[in-house]
Amino acid sequence: MQEKLYFYYTNDLHSNFKQWPRVANFLKEAKTAKEAASESCWICDIGDHVDRVHPIAEAFMGKANVQLMNELNYDLATIGNNEGITISHHDLFHLYDEANFQVLCANLHSLDGVMPKWLHSSTVIQSDQGVKIGVLGLTAPFNDYYELLEWHVSDPYETLEKNIVELKKSVDVIVLLSHLGINEDQEIARRFNDIDVIIGGHTHHLLRTGEWINNTLITAAGKHCSFVGEVILTWDHFDKKIINKEAYATDISHVPKDLQTVQMQEELEQSANKILGKRVVYIDEPIKVKWFQHTQIMQQLTNKIRNWTDADCAMLNSGLLLDELPKGIVTYKDVHRICPHPINPCVVELNGAELIEVIRASFTKEFTELKLKGFGFRGEVIGRMVFSGVDVVTDFYDNGQEYVLDVTINEKHLDPEKIYTVATADTFTFGRLLPEIAKSKIKDYFVPEFIRDLLAETLRENYGS
Repeated sequence: MQEKLYFYYTNDLHSNFKQWPRVANFLKEAKTAKEAASESCWICDIGDHVDRVHPIAEAFMGKANVQLMNELNYDLATIGNNEGITISHHDLFHLYDEANFQVLCANLHSLDGVMPKWLHSSTVIQSDQGVKIGVLGLTAPFNDYYELLEWHVSDPYETLEKNIVELKKSVDVIVLLSHLGINEDQEIARRFNDIDVIIGGHTHHLLRTGEWINNTLITAAGKHCSFVGEVILTWDHFDKKIINKEAYATDISHVPKDLQTVQMQEELEQSANKILGKRVVYIDEPIKVKWFQHTQIMQQLTNKIRNWTDADCAMLNSGLLLDELPKGIVTYKDVHRICPHPINPCVVELNGAELIEVIRASFTKEFTELKLKGFGFRGEVIGRMVFSGVDVVTDFYDNGQEYVLDVTINEKHLDPEKIYTVATADTFTFGRLLPEIAKSKIKDYFVPEFIRDLLAETLRENYGS
């Protein structure tokens, strides 16, 4: 006798709620069909469901996301870095208090030793005909952030070493919910033959029909839930083993919206608007925002981050602010609207030579016009860099390209060997946007504050009335 085991999953929604009613319709129909056929079916999320870029996620600190998942009868979830490091310790500790699904993350630990009641390393689920499936969850170890928030994420490989052998003793199948990224998933598949399926996320990779490494099937469904993933395992009860594994990612862009979910989201958005409607300041004149020109508001914000972090100098890109603020009352919703990024302030140490290279690179057309996606940035382009505490003199080539002539601090040229503290957006500590910043050995992140929190303070201090 054979039995099919179905897993439907979402990953990296990032609070893209415009897509969520389609997800709801797809999952409801899939689960109804499987239940009608008396087939075992589970719905999972692989993390980064929450992203404070959306007002609903911002207002409810992710709890509305959990509510939406409850409505679709999710069974299992792990957490992503957007759940883990973009909200305070207290908010994460209570994020899943009302979850009707099991939250699995074997490598997340609270540094005070008090663990949330909802957090489990693994669980064992059972099919209608008795197949026992062990499910574990893992998340990416961004400990530079986690430890500032009183959490620690242990090494995923060491965590698997401790859990897989013991879990294997009591289950027939092992499934890993991995918010680690494609490279880590592939390496895990090479090292751990007992893992049957890795359902992945984090790096937004799309594997339409999965990928095989040794005996492990790896799968993931891209980002923003444009696709919903499905895993089908066929278990042979006579031979007591899996005889087939399949993985699919289905494009749901043309799936009709679930109207009940649409209505629920509208109600949540109305509530979010009330929560975020708190007055920040009244401004007598519109505040203009320009991505490729120096503006007063960006200068004031850059001054603020330098003073707030007590750094020698600061630099922020103008693309952080997405829109101007009209005359009148400015609410926190307005602040969130024009600065939605989950980006934290950060201070790095650079010597004078490195700082000059960073400043020069920031004036290139390739940098200012880069349409950045990821690293916390939720805008359109990087835009012009604005500086505080450092004086930058520039000129223009005949082709219109701006270039740096001179850089001074307190009327003194930068000492190539001297170490300077530089406050900026944590975006630039990742990837290769500004290599000198990314390679800095000293990076002090400020959490849980976002750049927009400093923007609100900047508005109060400079325009308060």
